[in-house]
Order: sequence, then structure tokens, then C-alpha cells
Amino acid sequence: MLAELQILKKLCMFCILIIISTSLIIIVMSCLALRGSHPDEPAPRKVYHERQHFELCALHALNNVFQDPNAFTKEQLDEICSRLSPDTVLNPHKSMLGTGNYDVNVIMSVLQSKGHAAVWWDKRRSLERLCLTNIKGFILNIPSTIGWGVLTIPLKRRHWIAVRAIENMFYNLDSKLKQPEVIGEAAQLKKFLAKKLSSKNCELLLVVSTEVEVVRGWKEGNSPTNSLSQLES
Repeated sequence: MLAELQILKKLCMFCILIIISTSLIIIVMSCLALRGSHPDEPAPRKVYHERQHFELCALHALNNVFQDPNAFTKEQLDEICSRLSPDTVLNPHKSMLGTGNYDVNVIMSVLQSKGHAAVWWDKRRSLERLCLTNIKGFILNIPSTIGWGVLTIPLKRRHWIAVRAIENMFYNLDSKLKQPEVIGEAAQLKKFLAKKLSSKNCELLLVVSTEVEVVRGWKEGNSPTNSLSQLES
């Protein structure tokens, strides 16, 4: 009995030592992490990513480009649909079920209300001509399958997705993704866009300010400063 108690005592001491050692390791690692960090540096900005709801991919893409959940609302988009086709029973710019599925006319109109524009990108142009610093974000229209959970229906529908840079890194903000997908820097972005545009069913819109649209500043060689100077002269 005494021997068993001694063994139990040793086991308890061994467990206590393991706990103390583990705690010390955690403390040391935390101190090293603090020494390697720079508290004066701002923390990386959180990427806003709106997830898919019904057929509201156009709304999600717009809010994801603007990184603001309140930038646009379903009510705004529905009001624009009514304004575009005021005398129709079945509005051609959205789903007859009222679940979304807005077309490009709605996107272009609602962007104008925010002092922005959607510029259609001619796929015959080289992507090297994009002036990325003057482009707020990208909205692509791609074919997409319909599914609920693990169930996928073999039908293709049009789907809007957003791409934009946040702290010099481009993200795929497709609302059907579980989380934002890092694309990379400018070179990786152009490869991503090229791959998407290689499909004949894909279209690309550049989201730019109204000023950039007027002076065609979304193309290299057409910066707003240069173009405004030319207009003034």
C-alpha cells in the first residue's frame, strides 16, 4: 500500500512538472511573438465578404466591391428595375419571383447613384492596358451551376462576382465562396482575369469613379491627370 502511494505521488509530481513546463513554454513563445511584433503597425484590414442569398449575387458583388454592407440594398435595386421598365407586368431586369437575378442595366444604374460607373471591358484588349490604380474593383459575369448543399442541378445560370484590391492584395469575393480567396498581386490578377475571360460566356466590368470614366483613365496612358490636362489645353 505504501509503495502504491509513493508511485501515485511520483505520478502527481510528474504531471505537475509537465503542466509547469508547458505553461513556461507558452509564456516564452508569447514573449518572443511580442518582441517580433510591431505594435505601432496597423493590423491588416478585415476583408468584407457578403455571402450568397437567394439570387442576389449582383447586390453582393456591389457591396463586396465597395467593402460596405450598406453601400447598396435590395430595395434600391428593385426601385431601379421599376424605373427602367415602369409599365411592364413582368420586369425584364430581375427575377419574376422577386429573388434578385438583376441584369447589367441595374448594376450600371445603381453605380451612377454612387458617382461611379461600370465600364465594359473589350476582351480583345490586352489586360496589360488596365490602369489598376484607377479601378475601384471588377465585376465579372460568369456561368454558374445551381445547387443547394450537396445537390447540384445540371443547369447554368448567370452569376455576378466581385474582385478588388485590399491593401495591395487582390481578392476573389465571389459570394458563393465560403471565404474570400486571395488572388495575389497585379500579375496574378491579370492571370486570373485572363483565365476567366478565355470563356466566351464571361464578361468583365470595371468599376471606376465617374471622373475616371469621363477621361478613360482606366486604360494605361489615359490617367485622369494627363487627360484633364489635354482637355484643358
